[in-house]
Amino acid sequence: MKRFVEMSFNASLANVTFARATVASFFIDDELSLSLINEIKTIVSEAVTNCVVHGYNITNNMYSNDIIKMSLDLKDNLLTIKIEDKGIGIENIEKAKEPLFSTKLTEERAGLGFTIMEIFSDNLEIISQPKFGTTIIARKYIS
Repeated sequence: MKRFVEMSFNASLANVTFARATVASFFIDDELSLSLINEIKTIVSEAVTNCVVHGYNITNNMYSNDIIKMSLDLKDNLLTIKIEDKGIGIENIEKAKEPLFSTKLTEERAGLGFTIMEIFSDNLEIISQPKFGTTIIARKYIS
């Protein structure tokens, strides 16, 4: 089994739903459990939300000129999800991964995005450079 899709879309909270639907469509012909598909959709929605809210500091549903890139690569039962922004980047990745940490203390943010992504991924890689953006690479085995 080998499939690949890559796309770019505007950084908008409205596009979190689009990204989740894209993942569901990617597996439409596979006999995966609903639970597994929901785990994958959750990884994607957390990563895309982080790009919008933290990478680009967009807190409403207005479309921006900022872009998020997403790719799904399924090879030999291993799904690689890559979500990338060119936003502000993360200064301290270890701190950002701490449960309940959020850069948006004045908003109702749980600070669990990376924790949730790690729980549902078999492997999570965070690559970030301040002022140049962040890339999330999540790997998940599909049985």
